[in-house]
Amino acid sequence: MAAVPPGAPFPPSATLADIGEFPLIDALTALFDTAEHVLVGPGDDAAVLRIRNGHLVVSTDLMVEGRHFRRDWVPAEDVGARAAAQNLSDINAMGGTATSVTLGIAAPADLPVAWVLDFARGFAAECAKVGAVVVGGDVTRSETLVLAVTVMGGCTVSPVLRSGAQPGDVVALCGRQGWAAGGLAVLGRGFRSPRVLVEAYRRADPPYAAGQVAADAGATAMIDVSDGLVADAGHIATASGVVIDIRSDAFEIPEPLHAIGSALGADPMQFILGGGDDHPLLASFGSAADVPKGWTVIGSVRAADDDGARVLVDGAPYAGPAGWTHF
Repeated sequence: MAAVPPGAPFPPSATLADIGEFPLIDALTALFDTAEHVLVGPGDDAAVLRIRNGHLVVSTDLMVEGRHFRRDWVPAEDVGARAAAQNLSDINAMGGTATSVTLGIAAPADLPVAWVLDFARGFAAECAKVGAVVVGGDVTRSETLVLAVTVMGGCTVSPVLRSGAQPGDVVALCGRQGWAAGGLAVLGRGFRSPRVLVEAYRRADPPYAAGQVAADAGATAMIDVSDGLVADAGHIATASGVVIDIRSDAFEIPEPLHAIGSALGADPMQFILGGGDDHPLLASFGSAADVPKGWTVIGSVRAADDDGARVLVDGAPYAGPAGWTHF
């Protein structure tokens, strides 16, 4: 197929090699909105943004095909939504709101253009949920499809770190947890049901409004649960030098997790304690009275002892999978 001229419609079968780098960039840029705080957006050497007050917060994440997603499992728009959500949630976990995003795409030359544009639509739609816009990025050729996202946002109060949990605090969760892990287990065994779990794996539903609410309520520490509840609670415990004790009876296990647990002969609690990709928020508060509406108290914080900072489940070390690690 001959190269597609800039501005021309893309045939349904067109690949990235067919259209070339700059027509792709033009097509992607056309899918993304702008906003009042963007002085210079895509098209120059760098974006120029305006920040009026507060703190600028920044986070970067990668998604690699075969490691973080499979195109035969997740439609392109849902991959886009997932790529945006995992970054927007990081800003949420600081008590802030995302405003600006950059997107890098490294892709094989034979990747269909239609897949990339659908990905961009899902990405833009997820960003729009918090009012964030794409302000720049890059595309390049690669043997493996890799998506790199950097998100910037603002906190109008002091950012909530992982290191502020204190003995006597309560630990609370906001958002669904374990659903995406259940969906991954379903897909990994070649099934498509329960569908609600598969859909939860394909597209997260982070509680985007909860981060700033928690910060305003005096959250002492907070984290986005992306790798696993026990694993991410461990990051707060280590950074704060405390012991976090999670109560398993604080969770009401939903029927779909019971169903997949029965089908696989597995304890459904393992999806809640060790599952990632749902992106709820986990935070500590000075007392139960400080916990905002919509949050559920699931544990407590106490001083570290001779065994050091760590996470317990029902007062004992947890022997199951705590969450995802890359190496």
